Amino acid sequence: MTAPGSAPSLWAVLPAYNEEAGIGATLAALAAQTDTRFALAVVDNASTDATAAVVRRFAAVTHGAALLVRTYADCLPAADWIAAARREFTRRAEMASGRSLPRRDEPPSPTERYLLPAVVKATAVHGRYRAEHRHPRYRAPYVLCHGHNLAITAAIYPRCGGTPRTPLEGPPEDVVLLNRAREHSDRIARAERMVVHTSLRRLRAWGARRTLLWCWDRRYRPADPKQVHVR
Repeated sequence: MTAPGSAPSLWAVLPAYNEEAGIGATLAALAAQTDTRFALAVVDNASTDATAAVVRRFAAVTHGAALLVRTYADCLPAADWIAAARREFTRRAEMASGRSLPRRDEPPSPTERYLLPAVVKATAVHGRYRAEHRHPRYRAPYVLCHGHNLAITAAIYPRCGGTPRTPLEGPPEDVVLLNRAREHSDRIARAERMVVHTSLRRLRAWGARRTLLWCWDRRYRPADPKQVHVR
């Protein structure tokens, strides 16, 4: 990753909350990128554990970000994730959403390995035909968007209003950001070569039905909001 003070144009943003136990693997995956011309900003969401101490030596916070990529602290980006995102920006995309696969080190069962990606693809098709995603005000077609795997330019982010400040159990912030961007740009892309391996811990804690309902406009919410943070 780029040293402090050199002001790279592409930044990777990593939100984290109480990820002391697992964030080291995510940082290692970012450090192992084939394209290392980026800065890493870890956003500590008021963690009460040692998350900040674990990541401090990796953080490089400077000014000058023009391109942003984002993942989560329980995810493992593929080695060419940064390179794939940079290709999308080179093609003039203002926002790109990548592909999500189960983490291999958990490890996934056959059902999780094959059925989960199939459900994700079905969700993408369903989303394209939902009436609320087909309004004439949108300048770009709907694409499936994962908050843990997206790239966006620093120019369009404030122009569209950015990500709303909502609680985790509130409206899906990634979908809100996507639709805000679609109102302002026709250069929104689905980038299958941007791959992030995501944790299965929520699926295993809640089961398939509740997890799918959670992802579907938060139609399932735990009675205790603290249970949203599955550890």
